This record gives sequence, C-alpha cells and structure tokens, in this order.
Amino acid sequence: MKTIKKLPSQITISCGRDEDAGRLVLAAEGEGDAKKLRKFSITAYTGGKMSLPNIPYPVVVDMSGMRVSAKSRPILRDHNPSQIVGHTDNVTVNGGVLKVDGSVSGANAHASEIVASSDNGFPWQASIGASVQKMVFVEDGERVQVNGRSFAGPLYVARQATLGEVSFVALGADDQTSARMVASAAAQSIEVMTMKFEDWISAKGFDCAALSETQRSSLEAAFDAEQKTAAPTTVTATADADPVADLRTKTAAEMNRIAAIRKAASSHADIAAKAVSEGWDETRTELEVLRASRPTGPAIHAGGGLAHVNASVALEASLCLSAGLGEESVEKWYGDRVLEAARSRDIRGATIHSLMYEVIRAAGRYVRPGKVDNDTIRAAFEADRTIQASGGEFSTISLPGILSNLANKQLLKSFEAVNTVSNTFCDTTDAVDFKAFSRYRLTANGMFEKVGQDGELKSTNLSEESYTNQLDTYGRLIALTRQQIINDDLGAFLQIPRLLGRQGALAVESAVFTLLLSNPTIGGNQFFSTANANYLSGGTSTLDLDGITAAEVAFLNQVDVAGNPVLLSPAIMLVPTTLKVISERYYKESTILQVPANSKMVPANNPHAGKVTPVSSHYLNAQGITNQSATGWYLFADPEDVAAMSIAYFRGQGTPVIESGETDFNTLGMQWRSFFDFGVAFQDFRAAVFNAGA
Repeated sequence: MKTIKKLPSQITISCGRDEDAGRLVLAAEGEGDAKKLRKFSITAYTGGKMSLPNIPYPVVVDMSGMRVSAKSRPILRDHNPSQIVGHTDNVTVNGGVLKVDGSVSGANAHASEIVASSDNGFPWQASIGASVQKMVFVEDGERVQVNGRSFAGPLYVARQATLGEVSFVALGADDQTSARMVASAAAQSIEVMTMKFEDWISAKGFDCAALSETQRSSLEAAFDAEQKTAAPTTVTATADADPVADLRTKTAAEMNRIAAIRKAASSHADIAAKAVSEGWDETRTELEVLRASRPTGPAIHAGGGLAHVNASVALEASLCLSAGLGEESVEKWYGDRVLEAARSRDIRGATIHSLMYEVIRAAGRYVRPGKVDNDTIRAAFEADRTIQASGGEFSTISLPGILSNLANKQLLKSFEAVNTVSNTFCDTTDAVDFKAFSRYRLTANGMFEKVGQDGELKSTNLSEESYTNQLDTYGRLIALTRQQIINDDLGAFLQIPRLLGRQGALAVESAVFTLLLSNPTIGGNQFFSTANANYLSGGTSTLDLDGITAAEVAFLNQVDVAGNPVLLSPAIMLVPTTLKVISERYYKESTILQVPANSKMVPANNPHAGKVTPVSSHYLNAQGITNQSATGWYLFADPEDVAAMSIAYFRGQGTPVIESGETDFNTLGMQWRSFFDFGVAFQDFRAAVFNAGA
C-alpha cells in the first residue's frame, strides 16, 4: 500500500433502490410504545458502489469496518441537524447490509411531514452520514472482495468508517447508489492497492504459469523498479481543485512517457509508434526491442533438412553426448533429427563453457572467447536474466534450464539402471496432494442369478474394503560451483544427479521392503496371519514341491467378505537371495530330484514349472534389517489384477525430478533442487501368501 492522495473525511451516502436499499417502512398509526411514537425500519445501505461528485471513481463502504458508537443515532431530514426527525432504536450490519430501526421522536413540522407523506404513499429514501478513518484505492485491473461481493477497480473502498446519522431524503439513486462529498477541514489519506505482479505480467503479454524461476526473478525486479518509478507523490484532492493544473500534470507525464519510448526504441520506429499508440511504458518497450533485435540462437550447419531443429534442444543434446549419456539414450529422448544436429560441427562436443558463450551471444552481447573467469561467469548470468525477462515464448536458450534438463537426464538414466523388483509385485497409483487418502476395492456379494420369466434382474450389494496411503517428500540441493564452471567439468556437476537417481530408486525399494517385513496390524489382524489365511509356517512352508503346493492352495482358497471365492492365482514368487537358485530351478525345470523318506534321490515331475515368475531381493535376508529371514518367501498375484501392495506417486511422477532453484546471483554459482514424492501401503491381503520356511 502507498499513501498518495488526501480526501475530505465526511461522506454522506444516499442509498438507491437496488436490492431494497433505502426502503422505508413506517408502523401503522397507534403502534409503538406508550407515547405512541411511530416506528420505522430502513434498509440504509446494501454494500454496493456509489458515485460521488468530485471523486473520480466509485466508492464502496466496507460494512465489516463500520463502527456504530451507540444504538441511538440521530435521524435527520436531508442531513440537516436542525431538522430532527427521530432516533434509532437499533442498528444492524449483516452481510454487508446496513439496517436501522427507530422512532419518529421529532416534535416539529419535518417529522410530521415525513409521517404524513409516508402514509400517503410517498417513497422516502434513506441516506447515511459517516466519517471515514481509512480509505484505499483499488487500481484498474485489480479486484477486491468487499461486503461478500467482488468489485473491479478503479474504485475507492472505505475500510474503516464511523456511522454519524441517517437522514430521510426525497430522492436517491435509481440503478446505482450515489453519494456526495461534504467538504470539511479534515483530510483523509488514501492508500492505493497497487497492481499485483501477476496482473502486470498478464498486461505485458506474458504467461505467468509458463515462467521459469529465473524468468520470474528477473521480471519481478523489473516490476518492482517500475512500481517505484510510477509511484505518484502525495496530493490533496479538494472540491475546488484546478482542472487546468491537473491537465498540465497529465500532459507532462504523457510527454515524458513518449520521450522514454523514443529513446528505448530509437532504432525501431515501428515499435516506438506502436508503443505510443497502445500506451506502453518504457519497460514494455525495452522488452519488445530486445525481442526484435536478439539473435535467434546458435546456428547449426548440417545437412539433411535440419533447419527446423530447435537450436537450444540440439545444444542440450550435445551436452548429453559430452556427458557420456550415449547416442542411444539421446536418440530416445530427442529423436534422430536432434541427435544428428547435436553431432554437427558447430555444436558437437558442447561443454559448460560453450553453453555460457551461446547464452551471452543469444542475448546480443559479446565477450572475448578464451579462458573463462569471473567476468565471463557474471556476463553469462546477466545475459540469461535478460533473455528470460523477454518472455518464455521468445527465449531461445536458458543457462540453468539446459543444465537442469541435462541433470534430469542423468538422474533418469541412473534411476532406471538400478535393478529393483518392487514394481513386479506392487501396483502404482496417483495422489493429488500430501494428505492421507483412501482407495477402495468393491466386492460383490452374490453371484449372477438366473433371470425369471418376468425378466427382472436381481440387485447385488457391494461392500467397500479400503486401504490408506500418504506421500512423503525426499530431496536435496544440487550446486554447480564456481570451480566446476571454471574447470568446465560436466562430470563433477553430474555426480550428484547420478547419485540421486540411484538413491531415488533405492528409496522406493527400501520403503516397500521395510513395510513388507514389518507385517503391520491392519483391521485387527496382521497383514500376513492365519486369520487372513495367508500365512504358512512349519515344515510344509519350505521352498520345495510340497511347500509351493501348500502355498498355492492357500492362495487359491481365498474368499471375499461374503465367503465367495475371489479366483486369484499367484504370479510372482519373491525370495531372498539364499533361495534365488532354488526358485529359478522350480520355475525352469520340468523334472527335479526329490529326496523321499528312504533318503534316495529320485526324479519327480515338477507341476509348478513355468507357473510363477521368481524374483529375489537381498532386502529379505540382509543382516541388520528388522525381521529379515533367509528362509521366508512370498507368493503375489499379478498387481494389474489385484495388488497386495501399492506405491503412490505425486500426480504420476514416478521418478525424482530436478528443477531450477532460487539462484543467488551475488555468488558465482548456480543451484537446483531435486525431490521425489511417494508413499507405500498394503492393499489386499488376499493377493499374497507368506511362507516362513523351515
């Protein structure tokens, strides 16, 4: 807020007929107290806009800030203290509406005339007199919430006011509430609600949602500078203001604006003409000149019709090749045309230094090529801020943006390289926020029934079974230091994203197996328990033909809450590394050697060959992990059918991400933030069986 104007403090508000404003109801003759005073009820103000003489914009009185010093306030005629009509018995403010109830207690001709004319049907209006303690100005392009309604600027809002009196008036406004200012010696400062940054961005023709962190930072600096420059000085508005002086002030301001535009667009007459005619300011003009004069980016001299390949994307792909991410991966991410451009003679072998030089050149600036020093780094940062300030749709290259994408590619490749198994037996779901959420599995009670001759279908009931999950966030910062920049060391910069990719994959795997081994109590029973018919122990639970058969039978015998078979079959066998070879043998071999009671090895048919896919994890038997076991193993259903466990990701983002952070350009370095949002939970106990082993 900025104080820029002064206005008289006493206002008289004459309420119109819209929304029952100014409605007067007089009690019938003889009603009232013992003195038989006539009663009245008035809707004095409905919270809308009013037009005041000598005030250039409408006024809205904020009823939440209306102070009533006492229930008994004077009721006058035409705001004349010598024309007393009565007094109020009650004053109420409800939902932005001001209502008063009172008695016609005036003993004079004015009170008698109002009563008599009202009885004859004359539609008296009401007007309130209030002193204003705080007034704010809402500028054009802004909206404000007052009295439960939304108003668009420009307008004034009386945020704090004190009710003085209410008057009967013969005529109020018709469609809109009006008022008049009553001059007084007092003056009241008005605060101005200045344009918000988002509105300023939209007015400049930019998409605020599409701005990067760097673009937003640069544009916010330009916005703050413009607001300081545009702030007018304190003036005093009075009823006898000189219109000629006001015109001179406005004319001088317009001449200054035109002069600043001509200076900013001295070599672009077309932009200058458009700026003058459309009311641009100096900042908008400078940005448009920058857009028109900046080079389009690094040239790519390559055959094969590559003229339409985005130069910034090709440079990014070249950096990926220089970082050792491989042509196969680059082609998968960007396509064969970009890969070919990345190998062209102009940008192949791109480095941090070459990226910085291209950013400087893209901003229309120049530094002498050679050894990168502090001045080169500062020039690259400044050039990037200039480019991003010109608008996302015109930006051809971004220093932190390209390096951020490069780090994301390295992170993704490292993430995918980790040999995880949790995705084989867990399903995945999306979460829209970080609150605990529930998912439901509906189970039908009853089978299809034969339709009778009347053709009527019998209804079936559905019972809800739910499970809960909740996201957590994991993350850290990534920095490109001054030393790494000067050393032109892509490898050092990518060490952290490489590590984060691997750690991200391990974080999910660890969370899944930690929950699996903890076997928590859900709904009164442990997830794996005899009560849920999915827990086997003793000699029949070992990983052999009999043990697999027993586990399969337990799996196939699962029923829903109504006792009906759920018809689930095991698809995945999860084992510790100690049972990896044995599980693979039972999966692959059709004939195996058994050791019966006579201790002689004999060949036996393997009825489980090819049934369930074996996967192993060291998490099950690693020393130091709670509840680890070298003999325990699991059967799981296909998670695309029914899942025993679920992994939730924030809005489908199943990998960690890296994005530009708040860069401190007072230091010669850059930083990014990396984060990963996920949560794990048990889902349906019928989709898994645990075998404790011997």
